Amino acid sequence: MTLPHLPTRAETPMAFIAAMVKAYERRGMDPRQALEKAQITPSMLRKPGARVTALQMEWMSEAAMRELDDEALGWFRRRLPWGSYGLLVRASLTAPTLGVAMARWCRHHNLLTDDIQLTLTSAEGLAHVVLQEQVDLQDFREFCTVSVLRNALGVACWLTDSRIPLASTHLHFAPPAHEDSYRVLFDGPSHFNAPVSRLSFDAGYLQLPLRRDEAALQRMLQRALLLTVRPYRRDRLLVEKVRQALAEHPELVRNADDLAASLNLSSRTLHRQLSEEGASLQQLKDSVRQERARSLLLRTAKPLKLIAAEVGFQNEKSFIRAFKNWTGQSPEAFRTGFAS
Repeated sequence: MTLPHLPTRAETPMAFIAAMVKAYERRGMDPRQALEKAQITPSMLRKPGARVTALQMEWMSEAAMRELDDEALGWFRRRLPWGSYGLLVRASLTAPTLGVAMARWCRHHNLLTDDIQLTLTSAEGLAHVVLQEQVDLQDFREFCTVSVLRNALGVACWLTDSRIPLASTHLHFAPPAHEDSYRVLFDGPSHFNAPVSRLSFDAGYLQLPLRRDEAALQRMLQRALLLTVRPYRRDRLLVEKVRQALAEHPELVRNADDLAASLNLSSRTLHRQLSEEGASLQQLKDSVRQERARSLLLRTAKPLKLIAAEVGFQNEKSFIRAFKNWTGQSPEAFRTGFAS
C-alpha cells in the first residue's frame, strides 16, 4: 500500500512515539504494524531529537489505541478501553456553560483512573486545568501530561466552537531535549519543573455556552484525535462579550464607539476581530435586539413604543419594520399568536 505524502512540518517529538512503543513492549505486543501505518522506520525511532508530523502522530495514536484497546496508550495502570474519552465528552454535553462542563469532565476523568487527578480552578481572572500525579508515571509522565492537557483544551474548544488561547502552561517535569517543540504543543509560555502541571486561560471562557449537540458529537468522534493532535482555530469569546454588553446595556446598540470603549477596544479593532471570528456587529445587534423584543412582547403588556425604545430603536415604526424582517410578522401578531 502506498501511503500519501506528508505535507506538514514535523514538529511532534519522537519521544511520544517511543512512549507508545514502550506501551506495546509492556504488554508483550509488536508495534511494527502501527509504526508502518505512521510511516515511522526503526532508524527514525532511534534518532535523537527526531520529530514526526501531526498526521503521523494521528495515525500512530489511532492504531495503538485500537491494538492496545487503551485510549490512554499505556499511561495508567488500568486500561481506558476504546470509547472512554467519548463518554467523558457525552457526560459534559448537557452542561449550561463551559465551566460546568469542564468541572464535570475532570470529575468523570478521575473516575476512570486514580493515577492522576484533574481539577478545574479559577483565580484572579484565570482558569486552570490542573493535573496532579497520584502515582509515579515514570517514562510516561511527559507523554501523559501533554496528551491529557491538550485533550482537555481540545474538548473545551470543541464544546464552545472557540479557539481558547493559553495564558501559560506549567509542567511537572524538567525541560526535555525537545523543549523547543513546546512552542507548538502549547501556545503561550511553557514553564518546566513546576509543582503540578496545569493549563491557564482567561476565566471568561468558562461562562461561554456550549454549542454542540449529540449529532455533532457523533461526527466529532469519527476524528476525535484532532482535538489533541491539531489546534482548534475559532475564538468566540469576543462574540459572547459583545452579546452580553448589548444585553446588559441596550443603549450601546446605537453607538459602536461606546460599545468598543466598554470592551477596551477601538471601534476599528472591534469590527476587525468580530470579522475574524466570523461575525459582524450588526448581526449581533440584531440578534440581541430580537431576543429582547421577543421577551418583552411575550412577558409584558408594554406598548410597542416603549418596547421599541428599550431595544434600541428611535421610533415605533422602525422597530415594527425590523421585527417583520426578523420574524416575518408584526410585533402585535407575534404577541397575539402566543397569547391565543
